[in-house]
Amino acid sequence: MSQIQEVSLDELRHLFSERALTGETMLLNMGPQHPSTHGVLRLLLELDGETVVNCVPDIGFLHTGIEKNMESKTYQKAEVMTDRMDYMNTVGNNFTYCLAVEKLVGLDVPPRAQAIRVILAELTRIQSHLAWLGSAALDVAAMSVFLYCFREREDILDIMELVSGQRMMTTYIRPGGVWRDVPVEFEAAVRNFLKIIPKRIDEYEALLTKNPLFLDRTLGIGVISGEEAINWGLTGATLRASGPDYDVRKFEPYSGYEQYDFDVPTRTEGDVYARYILHIEEMRQSIRIIQQALDKMPLGPVRSNNYKFIPPPRSEIGTSMEALIHHFKLWTEGFNAPKGSAYAATESPRGELGCFLESDGGPKPYRVHFRAPSFDNLQVLPRLSQGHFVADLVAIIASVDIVLGDIDR
Repeated sequence: MSQIQEVSLDELRHLFSERALTGETMLLNMGPQHPSTHGVLRLLLELDGETVVNCVPDIGFLHTGIEKNMESKTYQKAEVMTDRMDYMNTVGNNFTYCLAVEKLVGLDVPPRAQAIRVILAELTRIQSHLAWLGSAALDVAAMSVFLYCFREREDILDIMELVSGQRMMTTYIRPGGVWRDVPVEFEAAVRNFLKIIPKRIDEYEALLTKNPLFLDRTLGIGVISGEEAINWGLTGATLRASGPDYDVRKFEPYSGYEQYDFDVPTRTEGDVYARYILHIEEMRQSIRIIQQALDKMPLGPVRSNNYKFIPPPRSEIGTSMEALIHHFKLWTEGFNAPKGSAYAATESPRGELGCFLESDGGPKPYRVHFRAPSFDNLQVLPRLSQGHFVADLVAIIASVDIVLGDIDR
């Protein structure tokens, strides 16, 4: 059994200033067990008093080898593991993976399934932003907002359970469509939520947007320009708060997003406050998209009829031996994907989430890799935190919206 070896300061000296070697500045661990690191994250800080001189993120505490494990499973069975990456965007993870599989094998998706996917993806965006808003507000001592946000988030999780039987790890979106059609109560539940949530968002803003204490903790903190944000590879609200309007749903539409009328909110300040405002506005735009998708949702099937890749309907399994055999072979042996590679991307709550698949012609992916937006958002943390107080670092970490399961995988 290998022993844990201590790391000397000399081995870390390239990460810090010369002042740390003389004791003029102090090295301090923040995390990995810390409520304000939004996951199991360790930050090694160099401090001059309360001012951050350097910040070195140390990741890997949640590493589970998801991508490598997916390479040992068939395409259908591998999808279950995507739920465990960004656990605030489980539907979006499934969505991205299925788009990549469909692109790889040339699989069609019925219009009704596309609309259902959009609705659930936007509901997931809202619930993720609610969790973000509540926890970010809590980090700067706004306890009430945390409680109110999680109250509304419960309504979305109830809708997910109504549709899939699971509140979070749904695996509802499948290659070629969705697992099954939504129940008859689905539309009424979503429309009822759409009636409630705009007023609730106004209430959150009434508590925070002009609150002088909140403004003191967010205005001018963690500023980054649009050019720098692009150079760092940032996406999502963290990028758009600095000016660029890049949104995958607009630039590379998927699942019918081109037919929906919505705006891409931007700011130019690039600070913690701007990132807060964008999360608020993005929830309002998601409401618009969901409303349109409900109004336009067509009738029809929710799964492709390409039975080379899709299991037969459950109704046929009890009456057709051929259907039973086909179902058994698909779930035990899988389907052979043509040799080649495919990349698909979606706009997750944290930015561009991409999935790369490479096939060697067999039933299991030869290579799986995800482009996780949380990783890019975290890597800019040293740049954002330099020169600020340790107390400001807490607000900065929250503002870039990271999920450690998305980073470590």
